[in-house]
Amino acid sequence: MIIAATAGEQNTVFCNLYNAATKTRIEREWNKNADWATIIHDIQSRLGGTSSTIPSVAETPVTPAKLSVVPQPVHLQDLRVKNIRTLLDYPLDLVKEWLQFQDVERPSLLDIHQINELIKTMCLAWAANKCEYPNHAESSYQKLVVDAVVSGVDELTAISAWMQQVQAVKTGAV
Repeated sequence: MIIAATAGEQNTVFCNLYNAATKTRIEREWNKNADWATIIHDIQSRLGGTSSTIPSVAETPVTPAKLSVVPQPVHLQDLRVKNIRTLLDYPLDLVKEWLQFQDVERPSLLDIHQINELIKTMCLAWAANKCEYPNHAESSYQKLVVDAVVSGVDELTAISAWMQQVQAVKTGAV
């Protein structure tokens, strides 16, 4: 079994598990009430092992863990892009593709102008099928997001307001 720590991926809480022989990912739905012995048993069953190698809770000695995992701090620009991507429901694969085009693995390796361009790209892609007039989305983005952030408005708040305005224009509510 291969346990690969994968911080920052969309649906990964702690790590991904892979079958070491086939190098295929072992899928497991998240259940906050599941007990680890059952999870391990299910994984071993899928790998062809038996649960007899897993000690029961009663057999497991209570000793402090010898390994400690120190979480790495998330860079603010990475978190910024993630939060905006989530708000827009923008596909993670498209962000990764955009970053690869820039020859980087994560937003924090870009300069601020490139990060701003990525965010604008995500926002305008979100608005693409929501505006009858393509220039409206871009001009309103400049006014309601860029200018608002410069004047001190929280970026997520500004983008949310812009999204509402774009949707209101399409429905004729403005």
